[in-house]
Amino acid sequence: MSDSNSSGGDKPDELAGTEQPFVQHLMELRDRMIKAVIAIGIAAAALALFPGPGALYDLMAAPLIASLPAGATLIATNVISPFVVPIKILFMAAFMISLPVVLYQVWAFVAPGLYSHEKKLVMPLVISSTLLFFFGVAFCYYFVFGQVFHFIQSFAPKSITAAPDIEEYLNFVLGMFLAFGLAFEVPIAVILLVRMGVLTVAQLRQYRGYFWVIAAIGTALVTPPDAGSMIMLLMVVGGLYEVGILAAQVFVKRTQAPDTDTEVAKL
Repeated sequence: MSDSNSSGGDKPDELAGTEQPFVQHLMELRDRMIKAVIAIGIAAAALALFPGPGALYDLMAAPLIASLPAGATLIATNVISPFVVPIKILFMAAFMISLPVVLYQVWAFVAPGLYSHEKKLVMPLVISSTLLFFFGVAFCYYFVFGQVFHFIQSFAPKSITAAPDIEEYLNFVLGMFLAFGLAFEVPIAVILLVRMGVLTVAQLRQYRGYFWVIAAIGTALVTPPDAGSMIMLLMVVGGLYEVGILAAQVFVKRTQAPDTDTEVAKL
């Protein structure tokens, strides 16, 4: 009596016998979440000691302060804002620092249910998506913020004293970080679309013009009213789309099921 479940009948299913009770899955998920929270807590504690919540906010506000008139500062219109806002920044930074650990816990939870050829795809995507998100945030902070804030201040009348609210600034920064971080995930999205069979590489090349139109509309919506930042993001997103097409070809070839070629040859 054979326990083979493969399509060819001569290869056992590598996931056979790995099923676990539902409660055990929940317990493992709980343990993984606890480990992720602990990692975030450790990072937050380290950042609280150095450089501290206030210094982190000063670092985040530096691009805006550089564009304000001499002596101008941000203001707090809410009584508890000077305490709450730096704490939010602290945990945001802690989450970003511990993101590799968080994603590893996600990977460790789903890995037992994946075939070996699927595992070859997941881990590189986890690492690359993390790095791309960091690159998007860094690009926004170092290259986009300066141009955006100088552009906005150039339109301010002389009779107005700029004094942005710290909570409003925090919301603006978080929205921009999220927009640019996700925009840099375009190659990952392209790879997944091809790997799941939704689109082919040939179709992605064929629809290139449509992508540029959609990307132009999207960048116009998520970026401030500054042509420079919109064009920069559009060029980056377009370039990442092309990178995604090239990467998809490599990933699809290297993450196919082992018996795919054999089955095709038998047909």
